[in-house]
Amino acid sequence: MQTSPDTLFIFAGGGTGGHLFPGLAVAERIGERLGERAATLFLCSRRPIDRSILEREGASFTPVPAAPPGLEPRAMWRFVRGWGPSLREGRSVVRSARRSGRRVVVVTTGGFVAAPIVQAARVEKCPVVMLNLDAVPGRANRWIAGHARRVYTTVALEGGARLRTRAEIEVVPPIVRRAATARGTPAECRESLGLDPATPTLLVTGGSQGAASINRFLVAFARQRGEALRGWQVLHQTGGSGSMTPGEEDGATQRAVVEVRDAYRGAGVRARVVPFLREMGRAWGAADLCVCRAGAGNVAEAWATRTPCVFMPYPYHRDEHQRLNAAPLAVKGAAMLVRDAIGPEANLQEAGRMLGELLGDPAARARMVQALAGLGPADGAERVASGVVGLVQGM
Repeated sequence: MQTSPDTLFIFAGGGTGGHLFPGLAVAERIGERLGERAATLFLCSRRPIDRSILEREGASFTPVPAAPPGLEPRAMWRFVRGWGPSLREGRSVVRSARRSGRRVVVVTTGGFVAAPIVQAARVEKCPVVMLNLDAVPGRANRWIAGHARRVYTTVALEGGARLRTRAEIEVVPPIVRRAATARGTPAECRESLGLDPATPTLLVTGGSQGAASINRFLVAFARQRGEALRGWQVLHQTGGSGSMTPGEEDGATQRAVVEVRDAYRGAGVRARVVPFLREMGRAWGAADLCVCRAGAGNVAEAWATRTPCVFMPYPYHRDEHQRLNAAPLAVKGAAMLVRDAIGPEANLQEAGRMLGELLGDPAARARMVQALAGLGPADGAERVASGVVGLVQGM
């Protein structure tokens, strides 16, 4: 006999994979606990990346016209214009669920989509669970925390004073999807990705939207220090804007892929260069070493898969929250943390030296793997799902 869902879990967040994947991880664990009693809906942005990710994951979603605030008049106008319709959509979803007899809980991963949906939850008086993923909470999370029933953070906050909330702040391990750690042997992962199963692999990723300075750094590294990559192969996600459907990437994305691919080819290095990697679990499983940004998602997946990383935090954040995300791993010898100097020649100095040393030092990489193992399990999704389910059962 089929059971109808008695609870709707609304996941509010989007605009980047970093706001979607943690929500998908928690939704996955809630589904494992409640089965058909749970229904989930993602209220996301209208950016193509959101649709691409959520469709591929088979998640139910509704885009809303929310836009990030900005100092420029045009950006502020887009934010104001999107707030009302997003708020109304959130309220409509809550009301519809309640008319069908369902309880409603809003789970937010922060960002510009989350704020109007949390305001809708406030108006409709349904509980909010907040996931904070960065060492320095963003503006949305600083506001949302004051209205959340429960607050989870994957990083300890300095002094705890950055979030003003009546809820207890619970620090949990990284939140990762099962797919992000679903891996066979390294050889099996490499072969499934079209790589040589027996060759050590360097993974390069700036995330779903890419990191142009990291792309340029690796181009310069391949051209000027290509000998350091001999005996290795590279799996490089360049990232890009627009559609993530193969064959529909924009011109800038295609040019980045060609430039990076040509640099590796010129260095005589086997490489697979793509704008977007859909099987990140296998990518991490294939990797012996990674160069990447230090967004919460990359830090979590490096921890979960015990992959040595050279973290190059996004250089334009005033609060340096990506550097703070990766700092706990670097302090324990589980990762290397280096400033992104933006220019490729400047990055060759420090980042290039660090990368070259790690490529040629398997003992150093082994020590990093051991340090990552000492961090403990990355079971934050289970911890959050348990708390959310407990909240529902107490409603």
